[in-house]
Amino acid sequence: MVYKRFSVGVGIRILMIIFCLYLGLWLYYSQDLWLAPAILGFIAMVQIGELIYYVNSVNHKLARFLDSIRYTDFSSSFTSDSQMGQSFREVNMAFNEVMNVFKQTRAEKEEQMLFLQVIIQHINSGIISFNAEGKIGVINNAAKHLLQIPQFRDISDLGKLSKGLLEQVMEMKPGQRVSYRVNPNLHLIIQSTSLKMGGLSWTLLSLQNINAELQSNELEAWQNLTKVLRHEIMNSITPISSLVDSLSTILEEDSYVQKEGFLIKKDGYQDIQEGLDTIANRSKGLVNFVNAYRDYTNIPLPKKELVSVKSLFENVLILMKEDLKGSDIKIKTDIQPDDLSILCDHDQITMILINLMKNASESIQNHKERTIWLSAISQGDLGTMLRVEDHGPGIIPEALERIFVPFYTTKKTGSGIGLAISRQIMNLHRGSLQVTSIPGEKTVFTLNFR
Repeated sequence: MVYKRFSVGVGIRILMIIFCLYLGLWLYYSQDLWLAPAILGFIAMVQIGELIYYVNSVNHKLARFLDSIRYTDFSSSFTSDSQMGQSFREVNMAFNEVMNVFKQTRAEKEEQMLFLQVIIQHINSGIISFNAEGKIGVINNAAKHLLQIPQFRDISDLGKLSKGLLEQVMEMKPGQRVSYRVNPNLHLIIQSTSLKMGGLSWTLLSLQNINAELQSNELEAWQNLTKVLRHEIMNSITPISSLVDSLSTILEEDSYVQKEGFLIKKDGYQDIQEGLDTIANRSKGLVNFVNAYRDYTNIPLPKKELVSVKSLFENVLILMKEDLKGSDIKIKTDIQPDDLSILCDHDQITMILINLMKNASESIQNHKERTIWLSAISQGDLGTMLRVEDHGPGIIPEALERIFVPFYTTKKTGSGIGLAISRQIMNLHRGSLQVTSIPGEKTVFTLNFR
């Protein structure tokens, strides 16, 4: 409607100009008058000027409107000019309505931005964003408190705290999560995310100090270990101490002094022999326990190399061949894709897989379904997953929570150290070892490599 009225206004003005010019020319040539044509010519010139102003005023308003949008200046207002007609009043009203919508939208965005900034500042985890040039965009109070870096304006300023931390951050890929100990009081978990804003690439870091949690877990672990050590040592020392007292009593009661030495009754001799055998066996058990503890606490750092999963599985099957001989247990493998490789210590991961497969074979020994599934799946940026699955009796929930605790075992034989060592090896690989089980259906151990 606005454009129609604008066109009508322009059309009327053009007709008026043509009419004045035509009438002036007619009076000049037909009536031989010159004053009236001069007046009509002046009126035509005024109308032409008014037409130019009429058209340009719309262009000026439109240009001012677009400049307001371009520079996000929504304080301008467009007043109605009664002399310009109804169409211009409608144009001004339309411009003002659009400006009000932009004002409201910007106000809402500013409120949302302020709300997000308040949330970010109140998050307990440290938040830092920086662009490709290293310039800091956002840093909250938690990050400032954690890092204690004065004048923190560039990501390179992290080097003031720790050069190793800066190198670790710069090497991180989007979605990666790493742990880094800066000093005895600062152990950071760092997670990286990439995003685009304002046409620029930004990296968002979240930092959390887990030192207090680690100390708490360490204390709890020492307490649990102390309980286990005390339990195992007391189980060995108590009967040994009791047997020593009994043997002393037997020697006093069943031995006699003779000129050439001592004479011991036959029954007393047999009791002493049995007691010494028992002491020897309990002592060996205690030595084995101490050796198992030493193995758990002295795992070497992994020597990582790119290993073909196919060759890894083939090696495990060769090593397991003798153990599974005559047990009627089948092993099925699945690798997706076929040329999948992982960065790991070949020997250590082989040891984990053999341990898991031995556990699986023992659990399905007297079961109908005697098949073990050994599989590997690539998850893209999420890493690689190796799985050992059996459809045996499963693990009850109470035991599922404790099977990775050192020296805990559900089997009649075994030290209970295998799964604990396996999980520690995966931790050293910066991966994880997890288990899921449905009693009576299946058990799945999963090795996750990031």
